[in-house]
Amino acid sequence: MKATKARSATAAFEQSLARPDRAQYELRLYVAGMTPRSARAIANIKEICEEHLKGRHDLRVIDIYQQPMLAKGEQIIAVPTLIRKLPPPLRRLIGDLSDRERTLIGLDIEPTQ
Repeated sequence: MKATKARSATAAFEQSLARPDRAQYELRLYVAGMTPRSARAIANIKEICEEHLKGRHDLRVIDIYQQPMLAKGEQIIAVPTLIRKLPPPLRRLIGDLSDRERTLIGLDIEPTQ
């Protein structure tokens, strides 16, 4: 099973390098319950994905209260935290993602005019 995961991750990586304008984004948003800040972060990243990454993203929202081992494995020290796993390099953004321009820059996404 690990070999299959490794092959799919390698394939996704190679695909993102081959077509940078159509790169697949793998995003993980770590939140702490449904606090107002967590809810804002979820809404903000969903809007960004819908507007800028439609059809080319995998977004997973992970509640650290329900899945603390995932947060520990990613060394999450503050929430909300957004991790961009693909395309490389790995990036981390902390906060509710309200500053749209800063979030787009952090994700290396060019804003649409």
